[in-house]
Amino acid sequence: MQKKMSGGPGSVQLKLLLTVLAILIGGGTLIYTNKLVVKLQERERQIVQLYAKGIQYIANTPSDNSDITFLFENIIRPIDFPMVLSDAHDSVSIENKSNIRNLTVDSTWSNKQAELFIQEEIKKMDEVHHPIPVTYIAGSDTIVLTKIHYGDSALVQKLRYYPYVQIIVAAVFLVLGYIGFSQIKRSEQSNIWVGMAKETAHQFGTPLSSLMGWLELLKMNYADKDKVQDIAEEIENDVEKLNKITNRFSKIGSKTELKPTILGEDIKHVVEYFKRRLPQTGKKVVLDVSGDLQVKALVNSGLFEWVLENLIKNALDAIEHNDGKIHIAVKELRQTVEIEVTDNGKGIDLKHRKDVFRPGYSTKRRGWGLGLSLSKRIIEEYHRGKIFVKSSGTGAGTTFKIVVQKPKD
Repeated sequence: MQKKMSGGPGSVQLKLLLTVLAILIGGGTLIYTNKLVVKLQERERQIVQLYAKGIQYIANTPSDNSDITFLFENIIRPIDFPMVLSDAHDSVSIENKSNIRNLTVDSTWSNKQAELFIQEEIKKMDEVHHPIPVTYIAGSDTIVLTKIHYGDSALVQKLRYYPYVQIIVAAVFLVLGYIGFSQIKRSEQSNIWVGMAKETAHQFGTPLSSLMGWLELLKMNYADKDKVQDIAEEIENDVEKLNKITNRFSKIGSKTELKPTILGEDIKHVVEYFKRRLPQTGKKVVLDVSGDLQVKALVNSGLFEWVLENLIKNALDAIEHNDGKIHIAVKELRQTVEIEVTDNGKGIDLKHRKDVFRPGYSTKRRGWGLGLSLSKRIIEEYHRGKIFVKSSGTGAGTTFKIVVQKPKD
């Protein structure tokens, strides 16, 4: 039974984190904006109350015109929110324009239409804010001279709806971003699967081509028993190579067992395999090994050899002249082992060094850019080591360095 692929727990946690973060940002914006609205409304109410007290003071205290001038210049003029002055019974005199502020009344309306419009506006205002009465004290009686009805300013109304608009816009971007991310993810997964298929074909291609060559030689030298014996051994090596490739791909995605291994033996095995097949490439390349070949490291031989093969293949592809050299050096340190693979090929441009391990990146016409990407995953995720470009330059060759752990004593 095939298992359905999913984004994995990390992807789910990331999406959940982004969703919670978006809710917190949206909720925080809404709460903060509402607090601003409440403060602005309180400020406007204080202005109306001050205006009402001013009128009440003038009505109850004999004063000169300077008090009225101060009231109109410092309180009434700065008011930018709708306000209507009515009598005690909420009736409004349309003729007195000073009773209506920041409300547009259509000049083509009749007085009756204008009064109905003002009455509707008063009802709307009173639903939001209680009207403030202006009283006159006559002896022991308190008479309501007028009522001040007022609504929210344009700024308060905009602030009231701003967070909702912001949340909607953010939600739209979040949905579009999620759709775009999902499309990119699916495209990457599709390309990786296609690349894996091509890489598999490429891996099988080398030993299969070699087998076909050995079979031709076998047909040509079937009477020479010694020659046939040598060819049979090489065919056996290629069949073993095919079996290794199958095992390697089966280990991708599964838990890998690391064992103390003499690295020199794995390296020599890979080098000897390539040396016997270098003539088929049509290139003159010297492939040699040096260093602490008896040192042990914690590796999975099958996967570690795969990494070496990928690095050697890349080195062979980078060599475009007839004086090629590929050198593998092994160095033992206190807790790790370093393996350097150096070639004298065309090198890697400085700006592309970080891209060489990226899935899909390749400078070869037929490449799918998965060899080095798989090598990086094998070394860093399965072996808990490191692999990187130590040095390179255009026309100066390239040195890749691998760092793996030594077994604990």
